[in-house]
This record gives sequence, structure tokens and C-alpha cells, in this order.
Amino acid sequence: MVLGLIDANNNKGLNGEWKKSYWNTYHCQDRVFTAEGKLHGTYCKNRFCTLCCSIRKAVIINQYLPVLNTWTEAHFVTLTIKAVRAKTLHAALRSILRCFHWITDKHRKRYERGKGIELKGIKSLECNFNPKAKTYNPHLHLIVENKEMADILIAEWLQRWGPKWTAKIAQHSRKVENTERDLIEIIKYGSKIFTEPDINNKLKGKGEAKIFVSALDNIFKAMRDLRIFERFGFNLPKASKPTTENSKVVQEYDEWVFDAKHFDWLNTENEECLSDYKPVSELIHLLNNNIDTSLE
Repeated sequence: MVLGLIDANNNKGLNGEWKKSYWNTYHCQDRVFTAEGKLHGTYCKNRFCTLCCSIRKAVIINQYLPVLNTWTEAHFVTLTIKAVRAKTLHAALRSILRCFHWITDKHRKRYERGKGIELKGIKSLECNFNPKAKTYNPHLHLIVENKEMADILIAEWLQRWGPKWTAKIAQHSRKVENTERDLIEIIKYGSKIFTEPDINNKLKGKGEAKIFVSALDNIFKAMRDLRIFERFGFNLPKASKPTTENSKVVQEYDEWVFDAKHFDWLNTENEECLSDYKPVSELIHLLNNNIDTSLE
């Protein structure tokens, strides 16, 4: 996927810091060391790195799931606006965040004056690509404490944006039935990787997902410097400080380098495989045939 993102930048005639960042992600954890039963490597920490994102997701789940499990009436909410073109995507994303902060600030001040409830929840910013219309759909996913908060958010959202930019039918709210599943849905970190080229085929069960990397590149760039995930209206319990281990020098270790042909890390001494991972044929087919570098 990352090589596709690099190709997309080449097609756009770009050769700057984003290309460098994509290469850093391509080499994320491509050289690791094992010693005394532990594995050591270097992470790129880029937002679009699937490996680094999976670590962030795990951290968020561990932090927030215990709190969300206490919300017995929690609701999952989607707030969205009309689709936009790539050139206006960044402005649309910023407007969405400003609008949401305006709503939460308004109700926080009303709560402080004793005239309402304080909105409480978590939110994430996301954007999907429509390859048929070549448009982008920026939206927010939220989990809030109860239905009253969900209804307030939808009503304020519709009033703030007006019929020119959104519609009631496009907003969604439902009770959370599986907290962990919905929390995972919240923390996708920006965009779906796999997209159906034609939603009608997907509904008929005939769709085949593609990765539109040029569109993904546009989404990643539009979201730069924007906060994708955050809480509002509550604080997390103070966590105990993790225990730290003193570093030490080891004399015996193994070095492993990732080899794309083997889908695995190979030992630099004897070419032994580290993980013995075998990708499924469907994944190989998708990566070899279903990456589109042109459509944006």
C-alpha cells in the first residue's frame, strides 16, 4: 500500500517530505533484533502506518474501554456533511471540527450556569472516498453517554450547518450493544483502507474492494495537523506509572531483515524466517491487482 502511495505522489509530480514520510513507513520495523526472548526495532510513528496505528488503537482501547463500559445507555452517533472535492477537503475537515467544538463549548457553558447537561463522549474524524463520484465524505463518529446527548448533538449539528450542507437523514444514532466493537469502529484513524468501487455492487454481493491510494494520499494530507481522536466532557482516571527497565548491553543477539518476497523477516546469518507468516491468497490478489494509483 505504501509503495502505491509513493507512486501516487510520483504521478502528481511531488517529491517532497510526504514521499520521505511514506518511505519511512515502508521501512518501519524492517530491521529488528532479538535477544533474551525480546524483539527490538524502530517505529516510524506515522499516522498512516497500519502497524503504528494498531499500537495506538490498543492503547486507546485499554484507556477508554473501562470508562465506556460504565455507560449503560451509551449511543453511537454519526455526524456528516455533504461530500466535497479534494481541493476543499482540508477546509471542510477544519470546519467540521470547529462546528463540533462550538456545540460542546455552548453546552459546557450552559451546564456551568445550571441550564442543561454537559455533553460527554469520545469522537473521531474520518473521511471516505467515493470512487464513482470522485468525492470525499468527511464525518465524525462518536460514542456519547446517553440518548439525550445523541439527540442534542444531531439537532445542534443540523441547525449549525443548515439544509445546504447536510440533512437529517444523513445523521445516525443507535444504542451501543457491543462497547468494544463500537470503540474499535471509532478509532480507525482517518479513513477506510479498502473501498468498494461501486456501492451498488457491494449491496448485491458482487463488489471487490480496491485501495485507491491517490485518494488516500489526499485524505492523509488534508488531515495533517488535525486532531483525529479526542474525548470531551470527562477525564480519564489517573493511570499508574509503568515500570521501566534499565537498559543493558547484550553480547548475543540475532538480526532480522524483512524480505517482501517471503512476507517475513530473514535472519542475516542463516536466512531463517522469524514469523513463518503465510498471507492468504485473497490478500495477495488484492495487493497485486487492486491498488489504484490514479483515481482521486
